[in-house]
Amino acid sequence: MGKSSSASAAGSKKRKSKSGALTLGEVKTLGEELLSSRAHLNHAPTLLALLSPSAPLDLALEALISLQSFFVPLLPSIPSASADVAGVDADPELVFRSWLRKRFDELVAALVELALSPRSDEAIRDLALDALMDFVKSGKDGRFQSAIYHKFLHNLIHATDSIDPLLELLGPKYFKYADVCYFTYTSLDKIASSVGNKSTGSEKSGLHSGDDGSEDRSTIYVRNIYNTLAHIPTLDLQESKFDMWSTVGLSSKGKKNSSEDCSATYINKKLKSKFSKAWISFLKLPLPLDVYKEVLATIHQNLLDACLKSSYLPAYLAAAFTKRLSRLTLSVPPAGAIIIIALIHNLLRRHPSINFLVHWENGANDSEPSNESSQRKKVGADPFNNEECDPTKSGAMRSSLWEIDTLRHHYSPAVSRFVASLKNDLTVRAKTTEMRITDFSSGSYATVFRDEVRRRIKQVPLAFYRTTPICLFQESDFPGWSFRDQLKNKSETSVEGNGISTVYTSDSSPAKKLRLET
Repeated sequence: MGKSSSASAAGSKKRKSKSGALTLGEVKTLGEELLSSRAHLNHAPTLLALLSPSAPLDLALEALISLQSFFVPLLPSIPSASADVAGVDADPELVFRSWLRKRFDELVAALVELALSPRSDEAIRDLALDALMDFVKSGKDGRFQSAIYHKFLHNLIHATDSIDPLLELLGPKYFKYADVCYFTYTSLDKIASSVGNKSTGSEKSGLHSGDDGSEDRSTIYVRNIYNTLAHIPTLDLQESKFDMWSTVGLSSKGKKNSSEDCSATYINKKLKSKFSKAWISFLKLPLPLDVYKEVLATIHQNLLDACLKSSYLPAYLAAAFTKRLSRLTLSVPPAGAIIIIALIHNLLRRHPSINFLVHWENGANDSEPSNESSQRKKVGADPFNNEECDPTKSGAMRSSLWEIDTLRHHYSPAVSRFVASLKNDLTVRAKTTEMRITDFSSGSYATVFRDEVRRRIKQVPLAFYRTTPICLFQESDFPGWSFRDQLKNKSETSVEGNGISTVYTSDSSPAKKLRLET
């Protein structure tokens, strides 16, 4: 970096001063010279100055392509940001590497600004994101550059402008990779914890940035965290192979993973752990009302089925969740009941130890002690306490899914049919698999009605009885209850008076009076 680089810099200044601004041809020439020799290293700051949302699009695109081509091969030789720079002046190679570190940091910052700025054109935003992710993948030994990715996500979450355009790019292009999802959850966990600590400090000090009518910045950050989490698709953890963005996988350290660490079981375990930590850190934050409602509306798709997926959950916990869900079916709309039935179906398949909860019409489980069996048969005595917060004290292990059994007579045919299929699926386990909860999550009154009117009905209910009914309800539908005529035992009661005998018969009310001569 001597006279030649200085001369090159002076030449570029002369070209710029003559024309007032660089032309596209001049930018291409600067890029070609930068890639050809170290003598033209000072072209890098000139090209970096063009990476701005306000710069002409064609010049910014050309400068970005040249800088990306220049830095990618040099990434292994760029020292870390925390590297010791003592004695830099004594070693020309250290001077060069230190210069590379500063210019690379400037490039990353410029790429983050291009990706997040609402003034950026869609083309430059897309290319800036690809360049950032290329740097994330092409680090030393091919390991995932979590520091660069964390810096990008930190700026993403703390952006005050809308981040939806960038998330629409991130989702389909990069969130399909297991390692990208893993490090996204890791960074969001740290960022959510940091936002939570700042929010707590602001509350204690009584400082709120929204007192002037503008929205509190911490509220914006919470929304950004939720939007990012919501754009991460739920990976199919039953797959035997996961796609990776980096060559090493989930490791951000120098040592490469062994074949065991790259197995589906290892990746499955690590993803579940990071997924849980990120969501828990987010749910600890003071959520705005609209975000709180959105979380409640979508948690059945993202957080609940995945949390209950582990086969290592204790039986009492699975039973308590199953009973609490089944109790909800008594008060939810038909679409909600269908989602709950699907969740219970998956729980019963994953945890065979709670199959005794299934309510069969004909009686008890032969494997149970007689006293427990008789207690379960007792109508109206459900030992489950729906208000108990402690699963161990809820009494779910001594209860049954009678709520699901009542849905066999639900007013919505879609619900009653689904319950019937649940019984059949649990009977023939080898031929059935778990249900995808997302297939039922978009249901509503409208969708249930639309599906029902499209069905081809073989038998149409008619408004007459084949046989004259003698009671309002069938006793077989309500074991333990009796709906017989109270006057049946008094079918022939005579009252004598003034030579007239009146006989009450067990006909429809009121009973007929027959006048008989004595």
